[in-house]
Amino acid sequence: QLQASGGGLVQAGGSLRLSCAASGRTFSRYAMGWFRQAPGKEHEFAARITWSGGNTGYADSVKGRFTISRDNAKNTVYLQMNSLKPEDTAVYYCAATSDSVYSREPTDYDHWGQGTLVTVSS
Repeated sequence: QLQASGGGLVQAGGSLRLSCAASGRTFSRYAMGWFRQAPGKEHEFAARITWSGGNTGYADSVKGRFTISRDNAKNTVYLQMNSLKPEDTAVYYCAATSDSVYSREPTDYDHWGQGTLVTVSS
């Protein structure tokens, strides 16, 4: 029901835009989050957004470089990633949770996409 796309190989300093398209149900009343998982590591919070788009939050490691946004008419959430660093290399997942939860914790998210791989070369 959540399909992430837009990953790929990019050089350090480059940009990518990830998309997360929802199907089968509307996620317009859900808060959405982007998480990432590097090899051998746990899921790490990257960014979140409320259903209205009025509130956003970022991990310190991506603040100022990543921007989360959403288009509820298209049932799609985006993650614009600029000034990418090799340490941003990971599989990126989008996830949905109740807007009242709006959490940074992956265990608080009920619906997950399949992930898209981002590789940043130095």
